[in-house]
Amino acid sequence: MSAETPYLIARARVEKVERISPSFARITFGGDDLAAFGTPGGVLDQRIKLIFPGEGRALPELEGAGANWYQAWLAVPEAERGSMRTYSIRELTVGGHGTTVVIDFVLHLAPGATGPASRWAGSARPGDELLIIGPRRGRTDGGGIEYAPGDAAEILLAGDETAAPAIARILEDVDRTTRGVAFIEVPDAGDALPIDAPAGVEVRWLARDARAHGEALLPAVLDHLGTAASFDIEDADTEDPLWETPDYSSLGEELAPAAPHADRYFWIAGESGVVTTLRRQLVKELGIDRTQVAFMGYWRRGVAMTG
Repeated sequence: MSAETPYLIARARVEKVERISPSFARITFGGDDLAAFGTPGGVLDQRIKLIFPGEGRALPELEGAGANWYQAWLAVPEAERGSMRTYSIRELTVGGHGTTVVIDFVLHLAPGATGPASRWAGSARPGDELLIIGPRRGRTDGGGIEYAPGDAAEILLAGDETAAPAIARILEDVDRTTRGVAFIEVPDAGDALPIDAPAGVEVRWLARDARAHGEALLPAVLDHLGTAASFDIEDADTEDPLWETPDYSSLGEELAPAAPHADRYFWIAGESGVVTTLRRQLVKELGIDRTQVAFMGYWRRGVAMTG
């Protein structure tokens, strides 16, 4: 592959599988193709793509596709291309035995909720392979990192189980003087996992139990912000999940130049309806400047995400 591209396409091999909680499986990947993958210490909320083989099928061949990897993948016959999903890196390690990438997979256990990624992770064994597409070491021009607090005095991170790995990685990569709070809603109390957060950041795990997505997260965040506002969790009113950062709006809103985040920076990710509801509460009800917030719909209730 040309060194010109910021992307690396790696055939990665499962080295270890751990069931770390009721809802999470932690899988460690290795392999020679990962030798120049990612930049330890600067991972943050880096999004990567995973391509899973179809049942009984080989992985698609994308070697040499470079920056055109997505078009090359689409050109593979549908029955042979497998499934692609977006994930965050939980841990990236470079050592004497090579580079390893750790990914925490949510195992969607509810009937009808298990997709190809969850099925693959639930049955993965050492030696299994998939494709990982992500940043080449030292390159940041390929995108995929949204966390950008500027000079904010404090941060507030909030998300569900799909955002938990990114929140954990952010907190372990940021400056140790960082101050703030993180709210993480998970299916079960046993899903609260260790995070080496800075001493000035409080991490609050919120067990959803049998409630709907957001019913633990939303009131906790709003109570922290000093409001008892009532709300209904919104259904996303767009085909694609909400995605808004200080310099991008999936809703097509005209954006003013981003101001320095002098007081607080908000990073919010998870189910799109919950993210949309928080956006309305923060921006419209509490008057928080939207340039202080990154809102990211990682998935949408009732819709099978394919990328």
